[in-house]
Amino acid sequence: MADSPRRGLAEEAIYLGKLLLQFAPREPEVYGLLALMLHCEARREARHDDEGNYIPLSEQDCARWDQRLIMEAERYLHTASQAGGIGRFQLMAAIQSVHAQRLWTGRIEWAAIAQLYEGLVRKYPALGAYVGRAAAVAEAFGPEHGIALLEAIPSEDVVNCQPYWALSGHLYKQMNRQEDARSAYSRAIGLSSDVPVRQFLSRKAAEIEMRQR
Repeated sequence: MADSPRRGLAEEAIYLGKLLLQFAPREPEVYGLLALMLHCEARREARHDDEGNYIPLSEQDCARWDQRLIMEAERYLHTASQAGGIGRFQLMAAIQSVHAQRLWTGRIEWAAIAQLYEGLVRKYPALGAYVGRAAAVAEAFGPEHGIALLEAIPSEDVVNCQPYWALSGHLYKQMNRQEDARSAYSRAIGLSSDVPVRQFLSRKAAEIEMRQR
């Protein structure tokens, strides 16, 4: 199974996180980190369909998520929230927690996710957080708002940022900026090392050509 090495690394990381918890039982960020890892691991089986095609988080069949791991993650996140203060891993886990609620509600609360990303970029600014915020804002308030946030990021910071270009392609396509979308998808495909992700982006780029015929 091609995914086995990654599965093994994820399981080892979770094991080490629980081991660390024994040495730092009052550190909320350890709980937050565990919650984050468990939420991500819970979705492993849903990231690809039976043919191996990549499926983005918002389109995954949540029935394939591991509810046991999600509930364990929620317990760790709840414990972290009782400790006072909030750190980077707790914010990241909280974002994943909102995504996980789709299992019960059937919808994604994008405005809540955007608000959490806003807190993340203010306290812990990083390129990944800026891109995540733009994605959530685009879903909650429209692609033009997401693009505005992406275009505000210095160009030298995003040269090799695959998620930036993938999201740009997606939003430009929604806005019917076809040339910009085609160029962004091309950059994202060139920066993708994961074959199923590259194939997914190639299909999205091909849809632009189909529209223009």
